[in-house]
Amino acid sequence: MSTQYKVVDNIAVIEIANPPVNGLGHAVRLGIVEGVDRACADAAVEAIVLTGAGKAFSGGADMREFNSPKGGREPGLNTVLSVIENSPKPVVAAVHSVAMGGGLELAMSCHYRIAAAKARIALSEVTMGLLPGAGGTQRLPRLIGLEAATHMIVHGGSIASEKLADSGLFDRMAEGDVVDAAIAMAKEVAARPGPHPRVRDMQVKHGNPEGFIAITRAAVEARAGHLPAPQRCLDAIEASFSLPFDDALALERRCFLELMNGPVSKSLRHAFFAERAAAKLADVPDAVLERTVERVAVVGAGLMGTGIAMNFLGAGIPVVLVDVSDAAIEKGRATIRASYEAGVQKGKLQQATLETRMSLLRTSTGIGDVRDCDLVIEAVYEDMALKLSTFCALDEIAKPGAILATNTSTLDVDRIAAETRRPRDVVGLHFFSPAHVMKLLEIVRGEKTAPDVLQTALAVARRIGKVAVVSGVCDGFIGNRMIAKYARRAGELLEQGALPEQVDRAVEAFGMAMGPFRMGDLAGNDIGWAIRKRRYAEDPAHPRFEIGDRLCETGHFGQKTGAGWYDYEAGQRKARPSPRTRAMLEAFWKEKGVTPRRFSDAEIVERLVYALVNEGAAILEEGIAARASDIDAVYLHGYGFPTWRGGPMFYADTVGLFNVRRSMRAMAQGDPSWKPAAIVERLADEGAAFNA
Repeated sequence: MSTQYKVVDNIAVIEIANPPVNGLGHAVRLGIVEGVDRACADAAVEAIVLTGAGKAFSGGADMREFNSPKGGREPGLNTVLSVIENSPKPVVAAVHSVAMGGGLELAMSCHYRIAAAKARIALSEVTMGLLPGAGGTQRLPRLIGLEAATHMIVHGGSIASEKLADSGLFDRMAEGDVVDAAIAMAKEVAARPGPHPRVRDMQVKHGNPEGFIAITRAAVEARAGHLPAPQRCLDAIEASFSLPFDDALALERRCFLELMNGPVSKSLRHAFFAERAAAKLADVPDAVLERTVERVAVVGAGLMGTGIAMNFLGAGIPVVLVDVSDAAIEKGRATIRASYEAGVQKGKLQQATLETRMSLLRTSTGIGDVRDCDLVIEAVYEDMALKLSTFCALDEIAKPGAILATNTSTLDVDRIAAETRRPRDVVGLHFFSPAHVMKLLEIVRGEKTAPDVLQTALAVARRIGKVAVVSGVCDGFIGNRMIAKYARRAGELLEQGALPEQVDRAVEAFGMAMGPFRMGDLAGNDIGWAIRKRRYAEDPAHPRFEIGDRLCETGHFGQKTGAGWYDYEAGQRKARPSPRTRAMLEAFWKEKGVTPRRFSDAEIVERLVYALVNEGAAILEEGIAARASDIDAVYLHGYGFPTWRGGPMFYADTVGLFNVRRSMRAMAQGDPSWKPAAIVERLADEGAAFNA
């Protein structure tokens, strides 16, 4: 049942019962209308209380219904709000826990509102590339004022209900149970002569509303970039004081539908659902119990190890940080403290919180100190021999049932697990640098990794605020396997006549956070070089990136050496086109007899993005990733792919796989390695999509 109806002391209570967040799907909308009609038809009912069961008043619209037949079925949300607003009997919203998006719009349509403390209040549609589509842009400015409402709508962040106590949004704050308080309030207002107040009848008050909107438009234009929703929000908000209510409501709805059907909102909604889907494994049911993780060890106190440790310290979990020398340990501890102190200086962290976190950190030069830990994460240098010896030692020392995790970014997790007598307890936890900042965590599932270990890894990811994606075992897993192909295609562009700054500029204009050569300089070109040398040794036929190897042979590793693909002034991170790199490229072209060709930005983007897509397709075929949206989540949260494009696989769906395949086939005429993956061929033939 989507709503529940009962009468308490002559007050009808309509309770939304659609867990987990009481989304306003069609069945809920119908239930609310039927409840209001039932209450109005009952002469014994004096007033109505509207609330939500469980952990939310309402989290808003059910986005799964967008662009579907259910989404357009009446009663739509605007119809529901009109029924409430025009009820002859007063309706009191009892708001608790969460009132966001359509949930807040629902509350604002009621005649009165009472809120519990600590409820999270928001009109957050802009984060999904939308605007409030059921009167939010019209009613909120009337209740809390134009400037406060504009800030809430354009930024989309949530606010604690108690901070809005005197804003005009709520008539009262409940001191006890919010439903009991709402029933008492309903009895009180029912005794008043009607008509009861409607927000639509209020006026937006501001000394110079046109001037305020004009100034805000300029600020929004400067920061919104490719996102159309913030400007559309302002269009609708402007209508709240410039048009009659019903006309403004119609304009708001037109803007909402335009955004909902546009590519940016579809991409952002895909990203939202991809993140949630990635945490679910079809063959690991929720009933599988996770293991207890109360103490964590991190082996390796370098930048990666310290970053990993900070994730757990921030979540209140004690950590023992282990390395081979006192100097390494002291440097690691100092790195962690310095990072927290920077947070204090910026006002992002309290000094007391810093001290609490540091008190949870224990350091040691003896690997024996991991023996009481529930989770041990190896974060030593990316060398198989070193990792094998580390796991051999951990196998001897760690307690039974402890999870042994490797942070390897490319190496064979099954080979590492085989070094132990407990391969079921071994899993990959691939953090991304800087580990305490980057949201992505690749959980690498070994051939023998136990289901409860996977369940625990997913739970740990949630505790430390990561977006977790499960990958199978292969060289580079999901993210780095694909980025290797991306880097290879970027290198081919240089070999054929492009310059690093042109390649980077093109993909950054597409929306990537950083181009491949700036990214290499930032991470350290020696890291990729080490991986390439390992692959050359393992497979002499592996394609060679000769220009990249030559760059590294000269010691030009990027920002840390002051020179890489670009040049850097001392203490500066700004990448400057390098005459040295250009001379190296010109010498290479001459040596190889290459006549440099010109590439358009569109061709550069197509080559690099389709390299990701084709390798992602191969990863799907092999079962390394469970679903295309998992690949999108990896690239959105770990590699700077533009969220408003939805990830590489969703972007390919947007372009159309017929068109993607056509481009790949054209490139394959000159280079057979561009042959489309089998799944691309099949889906293109079927007129289907990766994310169908």
